[in-house]
Amino acid sequence: MTKRPGAALAFDAIVLRATPGAREEKAATRAAPVAPAPARDEPPPRETARYAPAPSAVEASRRPRAETPPPPPPVVAQHQHPYRLANSLEELVARAIDVGASDVHVSETDPPVMRVHGRLVPFEERLTTPLFELLRSSFGPYLDARLGDGASCDLALELPRGARGRVNVYATSRGLAMALRILPREVPALKSLGFPVPLDDLARLPNGLVLVTGATGSGKSTTLAALTQEAVATRSVVLVTLEDPIEYVFDDRGTQSLIRQRQIGRDVRDFATGLRDALREDPDVLLIGEMRDAESIQLALTAAETGHLVLASLHSRSAVSAVERIIDTYPPERQGQIRVMLADSLRAVVAQRLIPRESGEGRVLAAEVMRVTTSVASSIRDGKPSAIRSAMQAGRGEGMIPLERSLVDLVKKRAISVETARASANDAATLAQYMAT
Repeated sequence: MTKRPGAALAFDAIVLRATPGAREEKAATRAAPVAPAPARDEPPPRETARYAPAPSAVEASRRPRAETPPPPPPVVAQHQHPYRLANSLEELVARAIDVGASDVHVSETDPPVMRVHGRLVPFEERLTTPLFELLRSSFGPYLDARLGDGASCDLALELPRGARGRVNVYATSRGLAMALRILPREVPALKSLGFPVPLDDLARLPNGLVLVTGATGSGKSTTLAALTQEAVATRSVVLVTLEDPIEYVFDDRGTQSLIRQRQIGRDVRDFATGLRDALREDPDVLLIGEMRDAESIQLALTAAETGHLVLASLHSRSAVSAVERIIDTYPPERQGQIRVMLADSLRAVVAQRLIPRESGEGRVLAAEVMRVTTSVASSIRDGKPSAIRSAMQAGRGEGMIPLERSLVDLVKKRAISVETARASANDAATLAQYMAT
């Protein structure tokens, strides 16, 4: 791969992540002047950044160590359109959208495949142009240098059929590869998602933390977006989002709300920095794409304690494991403090998964909903996870439901099989108890 110093880069939606062992990039950056903000209905201008060549090793060795400047901060570009795919890649994605695929996987060595209703399905077509050339024509020559250093790029994309996409381009031992998640342009209505209990009241909470959890591909981003759009549409709020990258674009037209969407690595350095900034931006609602570390969790809890509604996602299989995962992020000497903060700030946990239908056509949502009542808060504070599970089982009247109850309801509707319910349950004994009633 050849580097092209000084090549122009349309810095629309790139997020750079260096992998362990990757060489530190020391190229000085110079951002193009930012044009005046356009009117809401006008397309924003495209901005570029140019990269100067890095000094050679010999030149660098001649500099006194004390005079070596620190690496420059990442270029921050704002108000830009996402990239578009090269024609042949776009044709593949269009085919995937037509059959309802959620993901597309392309590599230099394997035939392209798509994920349809959770299953991998090969394309009939094969790429005739090398993948690197297609990606370079799609995303610019910057891929030469960056991927040569062993990093990956996260980007937001405009896709065919009016859809949007989130793509990760990365190097493997067998060559370059791309994973693309297909997203609808419109945020779906919360009531259309099929939850077993209503969730719209969560969007009207004045403060506190609401968590949406589940495995990758379980629909967390869609649920989080639907909750957020519900808050924007039904209230008068300032919404600040921190996402990596931006997936759904929220619409404040016809509402009394203001929306400020920020992308990690492009508009702000990281989640923790973005959260600290957001608390000075008069937000009513904060959307955090993912709570990844102790610092961002602490800041999210502080924001929830100080009068903000915080909507965030987390990777966990159940509501109880989400609570325990947050607590286990901290050393033992701090866990008591975090339990108290969670008990005071947490309002609800929605744990979800997508289950294959018995008919084999598509998947259906199964969900667990925990609301932090007085008894649940006491159990969180005292570290009693079994008491939290008992409260969920007895809390249907308070808007709670365990996953096993949701699975049994789907079995009774003939949406899923008994075998699938057993394979998906967190607790086999609880599932059997519900099956017997």
